[in-house]
Amino acid sequence: MAIGYLIMISPDDFNDITANGVVDYDAYFGTPTHDDHVLFELLVVGILQVGLGWRVAASQLPVLRQHMAGLRVDAVAAMDEPDFERLMITPKVMHNGRKLRAIIQDARAIQQLQAEYGSFSNYLWAFVDATPVIMPAPDDELPTRSPLGARVAKDLHRHGFTFVGPVVTHMFLLAAGLIKLN
Repeated sequence: MAIGYLIMISPDDFNDITANGVVDYDAYFGTPTHDDHVLFELLVVGILQVGLGWRVAASQLPVLRQHMAGLRVDAVAAMDEPDFERLMITPKVMHNGRKLRAIIQDARAIQQLQAEYGSFSNYLWAFVDATPVIMPAPDDELPTRSPLGARVAKDLHRHGFTFVGPVVTHMFLLAAGLIKLN
């Protein structure tokens, strides 16, 4: 994946339901962002990526934007059982009920963090004192775990998040630019 530190992420960058989710995710991977919508989309890729490659997971972004109210946190958090059942039979939507339920639950958990911390971004960036953590990385492979990822994952669980273990959380923190590879 490209490390695009100089790219500025806008809240509108992820609105296009016809976009190529793989290109979007690859272009933004590693770019520090403070936008809750973008952070949510990066987290969604992390959730979907469990057991799959990142390209397969990221390719779902335009599909989920189309069928999950633009992946807007408040709209996804408001989804109920009929919405879930609709998603489970919608063509092109990844039909993994645990992952779809996790996306909805995690949107609700983000709302709670927004109420408590002002934003999901404020909550996350407090873990790194508002400055990305530099992590050494071997040349041959992207590290999949970190002490920071494990610590944040534990706290996310404490706040009601699901499907955010240490690996998912570490990769999410890399994608969102809270961890930079050296």
